[in-house]
Amino acid sequence: MEKRFLRSEMLLGEACFNKLRSSRAAVFGIGGVGGYAAEALVRTGIGAIDIIDKDVIDETNINRQIIADTKTVGLDKVAVMRERLLTINPGLKINAVKMFYLPETADELDLSAYDVIIDAVDNVTAKLELITRASEMNVPVISSMGTGNKLHPELLEVSDIYSTSVCPLARVMRRELKKRGVKSLRVVYSKEEPQKGVIDENGRHAPASAVFVPASAGLLLAAESVQIICGLKQHEFKEIRI
Repeated sequence: MEKRFLRSEMLLGEACFNKLRSSRAAVFGIGGVGGYAAEALVRTGIGAIDIIDKDVIDETNINRQIIADTKTVGLDKVAVMRERLLTINPGLKINAVKMFYLPETADELDLSAYDVIIDAVDNVTAKLELITRASEMNVPVISSMGTGNKLHPELLEVSDIYSTSVCPLARVMRRELKKRGVKSLRVVYSKEEPQKGVIDENGRHAPASAVFVPASAGLLLAAESVQIICGLKQHEFKEIRI
C-alpha cells in the first residue's frame, strides 16, 4: 500500500479503495470545473483516467483553473494536466485526448470503457451528445451545470436534472434531454441566481467567474464519482415520464 493513498483507504475502506484503483474514469473538459475534478479523483486513488479537451490555457484562466499560471499560458490543457497528475501518482494510467467532444468527433472515443464519466464541458451540443450516448450504453455520468456568474459555492447541490431549478443551463438541458428520452441524470448545479455577464473585448458575452464555485463543483463531481464507483451512496432519483 502506497503511503500517498493511505488516508484515502482509511476513509473508503479496503474493498472500495481497491475498486477505485481498478476503475477508469473520464473527465470531459479540463477547465475551472474539470481540472479540479480530475485532480481530486487522482489524489483519492483512481487507477486510470482519460482527460479530454482541445483548448489551450489562456491568461484569463489563471483566476480559477488549477493548471493555469504564468508558466502554462499558451500550452495545451490536457498536456499540462497530464504532467501535473503524474507528479501526484507516477503509476497512474492516463490518456490525454486533445479533442472537442462533438457529434462529429464522438466516434473517436468508446464510452463503454469507462466506469464513470464526468461532464465538465460548457457546450450544450457536446453535453447532449455525451450524455445521450452514455445513457444508451448505461455508463454512469455526472454532469456540471452552470458555474459562471456565481459567487456562492454553498448553494451548490447534487440532484437529478429534472429536479433542478434557477440554473439557466439546467433549464435548457432538461428540455433537450427530455426530447432525447434521457430519463435521469445526476448533476451538480447551483440555486444561485446568476449575475449578468459582461461584454468582452471581442464583443461577446463573457461570464464573470472566480475560483470558488467552479472548484467546489469539481470537487463535488469527483466525490460523487467515487461514490458511484464504490456504490457508497445511491441517490433515489425519480424518472420523468416522457
